[in-house]
Amino acid sequence: MLYANVTLTPSTTALPGGAALQQIANGIASWALIGALVALLLGAALWAVGSHTQNMHQSAQGRRAVLTSLGAAILIGAAPSLINFFFNTGLSVH
Repeated sequence: MLYANVTLTPSTTALPGGAALQQIANGIASWALIGALVALLLGAALWAVGSHTQNMHQSAQGRRAVLTSLGAAILIGAAPSLINFFFNTGLSVH
């Protein structure tokens, strides 16, 4: 019995609505970055107020919010490269 070789070539033009789906993904990424920015600003304010009032718990929460928002921005920016890397790695499996 012979097996057919199957290939996969992703294309945003292969199906109707590909361009709209790309615009939706871009919009969601934009909202996510705005959310990360707001979290960064609020975390920095919380950190500053906690440090000024010597409230260590509040200061630690602010630091955590700043670091989390920075990590989120890194992941949002790296998401396409990460997805492409793992997709291409999967294609190289034989």
